[in-house]
Amino acid sequence: MIDLVGLPHEIAPRLLGFRLRTEFEEGATEVVITEVEAYSGGDDPASHAFSGRTARNGPMFGPPGHLYVYRSYGMHWCSNIVVNPPGQPSAVLIRGGEITEGIDIIKQRRGRSDNLVDGPGKLSQALGITGDHDGAGLDSGPIRLIAGSPLNRPILTTPRIGISKAVDYPWRFVAAAEIATSGN
Repeated sequence: MIDLVGLPHEIAPRLLGFRLRTEFEEGATEVVITEVEAYSGGDDPASHAFSGRTARNGPMFGPPGHLYVYRSYGMHWCSNIVVNPPGQPSAVLIRGGEITEGIDIIKQRRGRSDNLVDGPGKLSQALGITGDHDGAGLDSGPIRLIAGSPLNRPILTTPRIGISKAVDYPWRFVAAAEIATSGN
């Protein structure tokens, strides 16, 4: 498995250029990760783990290299990669990507042909990731994180978006071509 143990704001930019691949009944889909946000545990008021462990945020507490999938606004699944050793909650939200495989499947899942993976909810839907995958390992099985080549473009660091607490943390990392504000 890829080494994902470390502070979330240090691991997050390293994930840019990695590939997130799913292989389900409909076929394979894959994106190159181009936008992420880091969330620490008890010291990050915007983190789902800020107030401690719950049934909802349990996967954030490890082990690293697993998915933490949660429902946003009651309608979007959002996918996070767990980092840090077990017991030290943190995760990196996958906010956007570039499609490398399975465009027809992705269009069908999304029910459209544009704006397919430019937000965390859109990306999860495009890849077929749902709450059923919460806690899934990323080193084998139908969902895999694959080491990629570093992106040959500037990486921008910005404050996180779409949150109301700790909005000034510069823990959003975006490949320069993807700087448009992405939603769900």
